[in-house]
Amino acid sequence: MASIFSPEPNILLLQGEVDLHDSPLVREQLRRLLAAKPQRFFIDMSGVTYIDSSGLATLIEAMQRIHAYGGQFALFGIRESTMNIFRIARLDHVFRIFPDKPAADRALKE
Repeated sequence: MASIFSPEPNILLLQGEVDLHDSPLVREQLRRLLAAKPQRFFIDMSGVTYIDSSGLATLIEAMQRIHAYGGQFALFGIRESTMNIFRIARLDHVFRIFPDKPAADRALKE
């Protein structure tokens, strides 16, 4: 089961498994946070132990929403086991992925 937190503005922290059961909760939280149309938005994936196709679809939808209004979107802190899922789906070429928040901050300020 996933835990969803927003520890600071424009960051969503996910923990646990992001799967078919939890994706609707993540999607709703993202809709609320993105309603303000933040210019930069990050998802901290450091606590995610597993993500399935519905979780990936939720992240894609969020990225598309942000790009539609000209914002920037990044993921950071993805564990190696979870990163393999992104690689298999070739989404490591779609998302902007960084090792940590400072690296994401630097890249999105450029």
